[in-house]
This record gives sequence, structure tokens and C-alpha cells, in this order.
Amino acid sequence: MPGRAVLAITSLWLVAAVAVGASGVLRSLRPPAPQIVLVALTGLTIGALATVGVLRRWAASVDVRVLVSVHLTRFVGLYFLYLWRRGELPYDFAVPGGIGDIIVAAGALGVLLVRDETARRRAVLAWNVVGLADILFVVATAVRLALTDPESMSALLRLPLCLLPTFLVPIVIATHVLIFVRLGVGSR
Repeated sequence: MPGRAVLAITSLWLVAAVAVGASGVLRSLRPPAPQIVLVALTGLTIGALATVGVLRRWAASVDVRVLVSVHLTRFVGLYFLYLWRRGELPYDFAVPGGIGDIIVAAGALGVLLVRDETARRRAVLAWNVVGLADILFVVATAVRLALTDPESMSALLRLPLCLLPTFLVPIVIATHVLIFVRLGVGSR
């Protein structure tokens, strides 16, 4: 039952994020407003997973492989590289962020293929450290560039990329945090 609730909530969130993106409201936002939206949604997601009964039960029982599989979406890094080549995203964001996301997505795939439980736990932990560091680097780079030259990051305020700060990145960060919790990191 918790899995269905999470799927329903996530689906509604995605629909809302698409609707907001399609409305054009995000295009008028100037830094630091988009960054505040991202931080708020990430905080709400982590807070909801920790406090809302059905979400907390799901977070405590979901197979860690499901959380890792969310990161296959980070193959979006290929699209970053494509947009850089077209001149729609700056090199400093698209190339390091795109390559990092591709590596993390490929690493997620590799982790999912590990059969031995002990080896998989170690692989997930190592991958999770790298993956969280990468997404925080990508977010920090986007913030720095947006504060310096808001127009350079305007693609992140239009569909489809506006789904990153309004939907995907908060989920990506929250799943990294949840994976650390599920692996018991820091609880000893």
C-alpha cells in the first residue's frame, strides 16, 4: 500500500511540475527564486519522507535498488551535452554536470547488476557518496552561473529542463539521503 501512495503522490507532483513549467511562470523567476524553489522542494521531500506516516513506512521498507534505479534518469546528462553543443547551456554547467550525471547513471546501472548482497552494499555506499557529491556540484554550479548570468541558465526555467529543479533534483537528493539512512551510515 505505501508504494501505491508514493506512486500517486509522485505522479501528482510530476503533473503539477509540468503544469507550472507549461504555464511559463518559472521563466519570470530571477535568482535566487529558482534556487529557493529547489531547496524548499528538497527540504519538503526529505521532511515528508521522515514524518508523513505512509511515506515514512515506504522509506523504511523500499528496496534500496528501487532508490538507486531512480538515478538512471541522470542519463539526462546526455541532453546537457547536446544543449551545450547547440549553445543553449554554458560549458561550465553542461559538460562537467553532464559527464558527471552520465557516470553516476552508469554507476547506478552497475550497482543494480551486483548480485552479492555484501558487495552490493559496499558498491551502493561508494556510488551514493559519488552521486551525492556530483548532484551537489551540479546544483552549486547552476546557482553560481545563474547568479552571475541568469540568462545563461534560462533553459532550466523552460520545459523540459524546468522539471529538474521542480521535480527530479529534489527527488535525486532525497533518495541519496534516504540511501544513507537505509544503509545506517552515521547511526553507529
